[in-house]
Amino acid sequence: MSEQRSNVVLVEFWAYECINCFHAMPYTKGWYKKYKDQGLVVVGVHTPEYPEEYSSENVTKAISKYGIEFPVAQDNEYATWRAYGNQFWPALYLINKKGKIVYRHFGEGNYNETETVIRQLLSEKG
Repeated sequence: MSEQRSNVVLVEFWAYECINCFHAMPYTKGWYKKYKDQGLVVVGVHTPEYPEEYSSENVTKAISKYGIEFPVAQDNEYATWRAYGNQFWPALYLINKKGKIVYRHFGEGNYNETETVIRQLLSEKG
């Protein structure tokens, strides 16, 4: 994360069998495509909810199936999940150019609000 200090970072916790994650995914993918050249970095954190989701092969297949182009970390030990104090799938965290979490959203919805915050953070000086 320290390497991303001049960027806005969106961290998305998800699991490939989570229906709510599946519903939110088009928005995250869209923001990545729309804003990646403006300084938005998206990092997916796949944290398993069910036993079969611990399989790296299954996660790789899901990434391909859903057309995810941003990096995805596999968090089988819940280390990243715990570091963020997260409790939900999906969960979005926006980190400003100074490295501070400035926005959180849990579950589906608030897509317009989230995109507004992304645009605001991108327009801020580093």
